[in-house]
Amino acid sequence: MNIYVAGGLWVVGAAAIAALVAYLVRRIGETDGIVENNEAAGQVFTIVGGLHAVLLAFVLISLFDGVSAAEDGAYQEADSLVAAYWAADSLPDPIKTDVQDLARAYAVTVADTEWPAMVDGTEVGGDGWTQLDDLRKSVSSATVSDEWQTGRKTEAASQLWHVYQARQARLDTAGSDGVSGVVWFALIVGSILSVALPVMFGGPRPVTHIIIVSILAGTLALLLFATQQLQNPYSGGAKVGPDAFQTAQERLR
Repeated sequence: MNIYVAGGLWVVGAAAIAALVAYLVRRIGETDGIVENNEAAGQVFTIVGGLHAVLLAFVLISLFDGVSAAEDGAYQEADSLVAAYWAADSLPDPIKTDVQDLARAYAVTVADTEWPAMVDGTEVGGDGWTQLDDLRKSVSSATVSDEWQTGRKTEAASQLWHVYQARQARLDTAGSDGVSGVVWFALIVGSILSVALPVMFGGPRPVTHIIIVSILAGTLALLLFATQQLQNPYSGGAKVGPDAFQTAQERLR
């Protein structure tokens, strides 16, 4: 389903339910003294709504930072792989050819095999680790004859270390559960309480009151939808694609 359609359904559904509840409360509920209770209910709403807003903001900012970090990490991994490929160009054959072939194969494995697995949330196979370990062994086994080749060998090994670090961070992020169940419980219950308090407000214009409650419910549903979409940086609305490794494949050709 299109992300905008899905988000719209979340917002409209929450707004409709909140509007119905507000209507029923005004229609069949006890109305004596409800206006006089606005001040007390408003003070409680300020505390509950404020705490809930802080929690939502903290979670969303953390998730946005996670998406940005995942994208930066993918480009760091791909760029380091290209740098190792170029550094190996000065090494003697057959090490040079082995390293470059393995680098190209690694880029293809990440983009074509590992990325779909991360999108689906399934376990990533070990082919990438095997190729990276073969790259490390090939560079380590290179016999150099001068200072220039020694520097290039050191540079290739250093770049492969950066590839390893970025790869490990990528797989750790893909294997995480996103927002924990406890946080989801707090977000959902907090949203319900934040909407329930304004439902108890009173006033001479029921339609205005119902519209206000439905807008609040729709807004909270939109933020919860954004949280759900940002849980996995490699899927959902703000997913990080394999663009970095597709670009690396072009460079490695």
